[in-house]
Amino acid sequence: MPPPPAPLPGKKRRIGVLTSGGDSPGMNGAVRAVVRMSIDQDCESYAIYEGYEGLVRGGDFIKKMGRDDVRGYLSEGGTLIGTARCMAFMERAGRLQAARNMVMTGIDALVIIGGDGSLTGADTFRREWSGLLSELVEKKELKASQIEPFQYLNIVGLVGSIDNDMSSTDATIGCYSSLARICDAVDCIDATASSHQRAFVIEVMGRHCGWLAQMAALSTGADFAFLPEKPPNENWKEEMCGIISRHRKMGKRKTIVIVAEGAHDLSLHKVTPTHVKDLLSNTLKLDTRITTLGHVQRGGSPCAYDRMLSTLQGCEAVKAVLDATPETPTPVICVIENKIVRKPLIKAVEDTHAVAKAIEAKDFDRAMQLRDAEFSEYHNAYMTTTATDQPEMRLPKEKHMRIGIIHVGAPAGGMNAATRAAVAYCLTRGHTPIALHNGFPGLCRHHDDQPLGSVREMSWSDVEGWVSKGGSEIGTNRALPSDDMPKTAYCFEKYKLNALFIIGGFEAFTAVSELRKARPEYPAFRIPIALLPATISNNVPGTEYSVGSDTCLNALVEYCDAIKQSASASRRRIFVVETQGGKSGYIATIAGLSIGALAVYTPEEGINIRMLSRDIEHLRTSFATDQGQSRAGKLILRNEHASDTYTTEVIANMIREEAKGRFESRFAIPGHVQQGGTPSPMDRVRAVRLAVKCITFLEGFAGKSKEEIVADPMSMSVIGIKGASVVFGPMEKVEKEETNWKERRPKDESWLQLKKIVDTLSGRPKPGDCCQSCGKRQS
Repeated sequence: MPPPPAPLPGKKRRIGVLTSGGDSPGMNGAVRAVVRMSIDQDCESYAIYEGYEGLVRGGDFIKKMGRDDVRGYLSEGGTLIGTARCMAFMERAGRLQAARNMVMTGIDALVIIGGDGSLTGADTFRREWSGLLSELVEKKELKASQIEPFQYLNIVGLVGSIDNDMSSTDATIGCYSSLARICDAVDCIDATASSHQRAFVIEVMGRHCGWLAQMAALSTGADFAFLPEKPPNENWKEEMCGIISRHRKMGKRKTIVIVAEGAHDLSLHKVTPTHVKDLLSNTLKLDTRITTLGHVQRGGSPCAYDRMLSTLQGCEAVKAVLDATPETPTPVICVIENKIVRKPLIKAVEDTHAVAKAIEAKDFDRAMQLRDAEFSEYHNAYMTTTATDQPEMRLPKEKHMRIGIIHVGAPAGGMNAATRAAVAYCLTRGHTPIALHNGFPGLCRHHDDQPLGSVREMSWSDVEGWVSKGGSEIGTNRALPSDDMPKTAYCFEKYKLNALFIIGGFEAFTAVSELRKARPEYPAFRIPIALLPATISNNVPGTEYSVGSDTCLNALVEYCDAIKQSASASRRRIFVVETQGGKSGYIATIAGLSIGALAVYTPEEGINIRMLSRDIEHLRTSFATDQGQSRAGKLILRNEHASDTYTTEVIANMIREEAKGRFESRFAIPGHVQQGGTPSPMDRVRAVRLAVKCITFLEGFAGKSKEEIVADPMSMSVIGIKGASVVFGPMEKVEKEETNWKERRPKDESWLQLKKIVDTLSGRPKPGDCCQSCGKRQS
């Protein structure tokens, strides 16, 4: 048997990657990122097939990987390197064999992608590592000289789970793809349920975690939901029947109840879909059906978010390996709001197991506390927006407000979900929600039209079915209040608005700025105003995320997948795809990250002839070495405002000319397809959560005088997600310190650093590595 390979010099590592436990969409993206980032860092990468089973069996189950071995992985569901339950690894003898296989292959670091069980096994393996090596020497299976370079083992965990059941992270790889499958199914069921006035009881996965059930209920406007962590009250049968009866009396033609597979009551007696069906059929006399979604929830191509998350976490895992010392606790890569972070793996696993123990002990408050704070917020948002007749939540009459709701700018997925949530929360608290239809022009020109003006008080029945609707049900317009400021002020006063909730993009941001500056002249604007950013471009200052951007990304990724399939079929074709996004390259960059684009052109970086020269030369080299391999189609993404000179068509023609017949070039412009149809689940749930926060923020000014409101810089604010926090930013400060008015985008765009990852994973040559005149790589 040949000796183990010599260790790599310096801090370079041979990094093995495996997937374990249940499969989840996005695992392949993580494998791809680990492999390509490892190679970029001058390390070696190894795929361990069939999970821990492959680690124990060794041989052909452990394969050294090159860049091209993971081509096309991003769009594939499941795990292409396989997963299997391995009883042998649960025994020390199996881990001993696994340690021997690693030493003989030279692997000194592992990235494990799996659930809490898989990650617990990984940490056990690391703790036993030195003892396992000593035992191998004692048994004369290895020599002391052979184990010398492998004195400690680096392990990094990534959580792949559709249930999103790991504590310490807001999202696990695969959970949003699974949620999308559920929402697609419920949206389809909605149509038949409404047609026949039926009730549907839908069972979703989640034995100890109700995240899928909770988010599905929030995303689809379900009437009731059963979660393991938060069972319904003792009188849940009466409560559920009462809510559904009231909804039916309001004119609702359908009933949807979501049941997690681990649902139970306060006494831990299992609540099954059959129990719920019998109750609805016998008590309410509803024609009720059961739908169990099963493994449909696991399958399919990953959504844009899971592709991005798995890619960023895979890259971070390699960095964590290289940063590690023998004393570094095993980390798990997590995401909090929009920020990728490292946390101690064992603490995360302990907290996860503690949830199940708290449920067993009937300590449900503790179970909810052990979930991340975001989960509790979503649960509270659902409870306050599902049933509006909750007397215990109603404010005193003197704190009731008349709150205007207006959409400004282009339509974005999630606008209606935010409006529905705002109306429901207003009604629950005793406020009067007032829709200002068709933006500021609608307000000024049509407010007193007969028989129906543009200023309308809203009821629950008006908005109940809006959560899954795209576009803007109350209409939106790009025009600003400055087009007729006196009339705008007149309307504010005429309809006695005490607060304003604006949903929209950069035009909405500009509108709030104009209203703020007009306060000295117009007392009508001396009211609290909250802006919820909603735009596919994600270019609103004060936030790193805008409602609608995820819907856009999903539409664009789906479009690019189809284009790439066409390009791959011909083997030697590249498409240049034009993206929207205004003068912000966010959509192009994140889509590039999610589809594995060869290059991304953004307004921030611009396009020049040297850049094109490098990319064309890279294409020549790439197609020359492909040799007819599968998945060989390539894409370049260009933001619509990346260059006035080098348009999408011009770039495609330049590539075609320089290809000299060796490969083909085409261009494609998806246009308004990118605004999406049905909003994505992420845009729906975030819209609800942020809308409720905005109305809560506005009602904090109830009872204050106009002078007190004007004196408070927070009285006009934009809500945003920044790093790991949800924050309100005072408009005046955000305008002056964070806004690039000329380019209509934030001064500091947090996503810019991701552009380097796109280039690294695509293998795009760096400017310093290429000849400035011809674009060829210099040796």
